[in-house]
Amino acid sequence: MAESDKTRQEVLENLPFEEAMAQLEEVVDQLENGEVPLEEAIGLFERGMRLSRLCGTKLERLESQVEMLVQENGEWTKKPFSPEGDGE
Repeated sequence: MAESDKTRQEVLENLPFEEAMAQLEEVVDQLENGEVPLEEAIGLFERGMRLSRLCGTKLERLESQVEMLVQENGEWTKKPFSPEGDGE
């Protein structure tokens, strides 16, 4: 990986989730507009894929940290959060 690519990847990985989502939405809007030259569209698509993977990874990491407080037999206990219908 070239030095500038490595630097860009590091900057991307340090983006807060909300900023990464905002940038992803901007990329999608530009691509949906359809007025982007082909070469630029390919670059935007690649950036969008990187942002999408980054957001997915951050969500998975955060989901594993979320716990629920559940009352069982009159006592409050912590349990890992598991969204309804995810098969777990």
